[in-house]
Amino acid sequence: MNEEYASLVAATLTFVGTHFALSHPLRAGLVKRLGAGGFSGLYSLVALASFAWMALAFRGLPMAEHNLWDGSGEAAWALASLVMLAASVLLAGSFKGNPAMPRPDAAEQARHRPKGVFRVTRHPMMWSMALWSVAHILVSPTPRVLILGLAIGFLALVGSFLQDRKKSHLMGPAWDTWERHTTFLPRPAALLGAGAGAWLGGIALWLSATWLHLWLTGIPAGPWRWL
Repeated sequence: MNEEYASLVAATLTFVGTHFALSHPLRAGLVKRLGAGGFSGLYSLVALASFAWMALAFRGLPMAEHNLWDGSGEAAWALASLVMLAASVLLAGSFKGNPAMPRPDAAEQARHRPKGVFRVTRHPMMWSMALWSVAHILVSPTPRVLILGLAIGFLALVGSFLQDRKKSHLMGPAWDTWERHTTFLPRPAALLGAGAGAWLGGIALWLSATWLHLWLTGIPAGPWRWL
């Protein structure tokens, strides 16, 4: 492994490892010592710094690498675009009525029947990250994309599983009720009933992100690839 790849691997391990460590074994002690606000500041600083390192290491590697398979076909790009649209809808709808968010009425929200994207999965934000990874690996199966994509996907899905355990411990019966009424694995058919807000926000996010993709990477993505 050359120095550039070693840096990317180290950065992704740091990004994923610090997220898990600060979210679970170290959280309680740090909150007690720093307070909720201090902990949030530390968490954000570590996340931003490790993400910046990972992004810089990723961009330091050449784009023209050996592909593990041919992801350049239009069918692959069309599928990846649809996956990213689904991810955008899940992300846009994940901010409203989410009992996993740190808010005073989280337990009360968990006792309600799921609506919108929470009928698809109780972890729409995490699954949007996992789908982002899938879409990028599908059309660009290079070593650097595989390292980054697999790290993000692992963080999202394993983080979701650990979040279930943590929330069950913190919220007790309220979260257990939420788990009974929702699913971990997405139900794709339910995405159609995610609601107008999630779809409008998701489409706007999808169009904006794929438009920016061209200017940031020089590669047209989403509907702009065919326009």
